[in-house]
Amino acid sequence: MKSAADFSATGRRKTSVARVRLASGKGKFTVNRRSLEEYFPVETHRIMIYRPLNVANMLGSYDVSIKVSGGGKTGQTGAIQLGIARALVERDEELRKPLRDAGLLTRDPRKVERKKYGFKKARKRFQFSKR
Repeated sequence: MKSAADFSATGRRKTSVARVRLASGKGKFTVNRRSLEEYFPVETHRIMIYRPLNVANMLGSYDVSIKVSGGGKTGQTGAIQLGIARALVERDEELRKPLRDAGLLTRDPRKVERKKYGFKKARKRFQFSKR
């Protein structure tokens, strides 16, 4: 366990990048200078963001400051989740195993596949006509 008060990490998902800072406090979340409830009105997103802290039993013991950019809300949520998990591991290496077992330290590599020439989308083709 480190002695410094602040721990920071970066999380990525799709095209979203989240810079997360953990500071000892009362459990206040700030996302792009707004409250978590204001930035993520959907409760499912907030539950995903709290998950690393729940696994580590530290919900309410850190103030979390987040700067997130790119992508949509779901991608940003995944990026924040990975960033928080990485910051917790930086704080205490013993948390690596429970966070890894919960699948919170693996970066999701899936991205949108590019559109191909002669196709409508990445894989969808135009309608075939025999005559």
